[in-house]
Amino acid sequence: MMKNILRPVIVMFVALTIVTGLVYPAIVTAVGQAAFHREANGSLIERDGKVVGSEIIGQQFDAPRYFWGRLSATTPNPYNAGSSGGSNLGPTNSALADEVAARVAALRGADSGRSAADVPVDLVTSSGSGLDPEISPAAALYQVERVAKARGMSAGQVEALVARATTGRQFGLLGEPRVNVLKLNLALDAAGGLK
Repeated sequence: MMKNILRPVIVMFVALTIVTGLVYPAIVTAVGQAAFHREANGSLIERDGKVVGSEIIGQQFDAPRYFWGRLSATTPNPYNAGSSGGSNLGPTNSALADEVAARVAALRGADSGRSAADVPVDLVTSSGSGLDPEISPAAALYQVERVAKARGMSAGQVEALVARATTGRQFGLLGEPRVNVLKLNLALDAAGGLK
């Protein structure tokens, strides 16, 4: 009796393991590599034959000559894709308030002459994944003066780079306009302008 029950269970277990553990992943991998090769391999950005980052994962920039991205909620290192996730800190949590206040102070120190009210919210908070590679155009424009001064460029030159790096809504209606921080910083390096 037990043998009659156990045999179909084992056969089903083995069959589902083969289908869901081997066949399905192999098909998805093959389709991904054939149809979406760049995306399936991390949307890597190369300069001079060397990988400098990914288009879809943020990086830490804190030098005044670069645009800064959103805060990362990953630990122990910022923008660690292996530990993606939000901080789960709510708006009334004192740790979040302290983190925001510290970031506002850092931005105000770097971008002197600006008030705390001017700081775009995406510069002082992390995204849900903690890996967001993009900021709003307002967040990029907030940093133009600092970057221009550090690079010895005019604000107009840097604003033009921000405008070129701004991506509009997908299909004209989905999402919000955004600026990929890594791509913008690479465009800055290509434009030169370091003192």
